[in-house]
Amino acid sequence: MTPSPNDDFITNLPKAELHLHIEGSLEPELMFALAERNKVAIPFKSVEDVRAAYSFTNLQTFLDIYYAGAAVLQTEEDFRDLAVAYFDRVAQDGVVHAEIFFDPQTHTRRGIPFDVVVRGLFAGIDEAKAKHGMSVGLIMSFLRHLDEEDAFKTFAQAEPWLDQFIGVGLDSSEVGHPPSKFARVFAASADAGLMLCA
Repeated sequence: MTPSPNDDFITNLPKAELHLHIEGSLEPELMFALAERNKVAIPFKSVEDVRAAYSFTNLQTFLDIYYAGAAVLQTEEDFRDLAVAYFDRVAQDGVVHAEIFFDPQTHTRRGIPFDVVVRGLFAGIDEAKAKHGMSVGLIMSFLRHLDEEDAFKTFAQAEPWLDQFIGVGLDSSEVGHPPSKFARVFAASADAGLMLCA
């Protein structure tokens, strides 16, 4: 691509990232490092294999890669490292504000405590604020392919942290899982003062 005279101007503009799923920002190199650190088997032989897998053709193909990558996230340090890697990367592009989604059910269903996920992410957020002067909002997502009862269990686990979240949202498989499936948990979230994003 031919450089444009506007490249520096655009790069230096302050930017806001308003919709990012943090687990989806996991770079192949970090995926392999965390897999090795935590002795987690992943279905890829190399960083190049992961990059090739990202030539997905539909949401489900992407989600298969997404969940395979998420399996390497085991400890507070892992979640912190994930967040720091993302914030360091986007700070280079001039991002000064980010609103990031996270998927607690992806991890709690694997036996990772909710608090481990959140403490690790907040450690990364605190580092981004200190290092880059960035403001960050955290949005808790409910997985569409699970039922509303499971979403309510997650909401209950989140109770001690709710005042530190800016909202709730949905993610995962959309087909057959409309936002209306989560109407009651969204109402409870709104009653708790959280913004809603479906």
